[in-house]
Amino acid sequence: MDRRQFTTRSLAAAAGAVLHRPYSYAAAPLSADQVPGAVPDSLIQKARFPEGFLWGTATASYQVEGAWNEDGKGESIWDRFTHTPGKVRGGVTGDVACDQYHLYPQDIALAKRLNQKSQRFSISWPRIQPDGTGAPNMKGLDHYSRFVDALLEAGIRPWCTMYHWDLPQALEDRGGWPNRDLANYFADYAGILAKHLGDRITVWAPFNMPWAIAFMGYAAGAFPPCRTSFSDFLKAAHTLALAQAEAHRAVKAASPQATVGSAYEMAPAYPKTDSDDDRAAAARYHAMNNVFFLEAAMHGRYPKAFVGEPPYELMGFKAGDEKLLYAPLDWVGFHFYTRRIVSDASKERFLGGGNFSGTEIESNSPGGRDPYTRFRAAMPTEGPLTDAGLEVWPRGMYDLVSQISRDYDHPVIEITESGCGYLDGPDEEENGRIPDGRRIRWYREVLAELARAIDDGARVRAFHAWTLLDNFQWAEGYTERYGLIYTDFRNQKRTIKDSGLWYGRVAASNRLNV
Repeated sequence: MDRRQFTTRSLAAAAGAVLHRPYSYAAAPLSADQVPGAVPDSLIQKARFPEGFLWGTATASYQVEGAWNEDGKGESIWDRFTHTPGKVRGGVTGDVACDQYHLYPQDIALAKRLNQKSQRFSISWPRIQPDGTGAPNMKGLDHYSRFVDALLEAGIRPWCTMYHWDLPQALEDRGGWPNRDLANYFADYAGILAKHLGDRITVWAPFNMPWAIAFMGYAAGAFPPCRTSFSDFLKAAHTLALAQAEAHRAVKAASPQATVGSAYEMAPAYPKTDSDDDRAAAARYHAMNNVFFLEAAMHGRYPKAFVGEPPYELMGFKAGDEKLLYAPLDWVGFHFYTRRIVSDASKERFLGGGNFSGTEIESNSPGGRDPYTRFRAAMPTEGPLTDAGLEVWPRGMYDLVSQISRDYDHPVIEITESGCGYLDGPDEEENGRIPDGRRIRWYREVLAELARAIDDGARVRAFHAWTLLDNFQWAEGYTERYGLIYTDFRNQKRTIKDSGLWYGRVAASNRLNV
């Protein structure tokens, strides 16, 4: 696939987890008559979820809201990016997207119809502070206040991501996330949200996929602001980790009933071979792509992500930062989409070559992805692929949830995103019905593995499908469809897909065979 395709298709699966020897990619050959990665029907049949389990969906402000310049909203880096010719497939923008800014009452009604009990949504920072600092824009706050009230009226828990990639352009003009000052600006913004909405929102996460914010924007150059500097990536990552903790404290100070967690990108990564070198490389991958920000919050330190000493000076690390980073989460949230295969490159000469390709440097780059982590990561294709190009590997859900449960003393876990891209549309012979059976199968298998992890002791309390409705898929524009509800972008008509109806039955019964 080309660079842009790899960029967007890899985003949700940008991270990796190191697994113990029984789970080694190389050590677990599949029988010839087995579909790679498939889950036995017997596991699906017996899967059950506990009473009170929270079924939900996830969305993001820029991907669904539209109304890009209404009610005092400032310009975001995604507004600037999509308005730049050649950046988005098809030359489209998120100016209208799903028009949820105006149509949210019907979308919430559809979620209620599907028996949803949790809605993960994000707030657009430039709607609240058009320039990223200063007094809040009350029209923006009033919109989200109405949105939250509508969720509560429908019996749906409002679950707020404070930042899902749409940085005020004015703050990028001040240096963006590599500028350490943004940690305090973000804390001020978080405090505003908690002050005005914390009486009704009790579940908060500072960032969606902070690793991707830093890497995709400042190292890979694939997403705004399109920089290609690894040192800028390291500085941005450190600022984001500081901002995560400062926002945590700001929200808790303004809203005593608040709980703060996370929405990290994670995917299990398996060593390419059983060699010690590949296992060590997978450990570095896990540390950098999976738990870099989780370790910072839980322990006030960064994990062992680098070959040799961490490049603290490049990161802008200052004395005492370990105390600032420390802000233990009330629960741990992360995404699951697919997996990675990781191999070592530490013994090769690093030539600074290779082209960034979305979330990785190409696997044949001399010396690995970068001069500090020194690994190669490949997106495998042993299992079937979705229409969005991601391998279907349900077992990864079990492995990932089990790893995080084991390594972090069985925290409360929420699956903050999980889903698949298929292009099924209305069937004229079925009176417009959308029979997306592949998506149903994907969810059945992934959720069966999640149920197995829960049976084995993981404390998972919620699952959020990505996504409620087809939306603007970042650099891929409107060419990928992840929704449980079909969006006709010509007229904004919503049609529940077969997968959405099925997911609604699952939410009502806590069973998969429905």
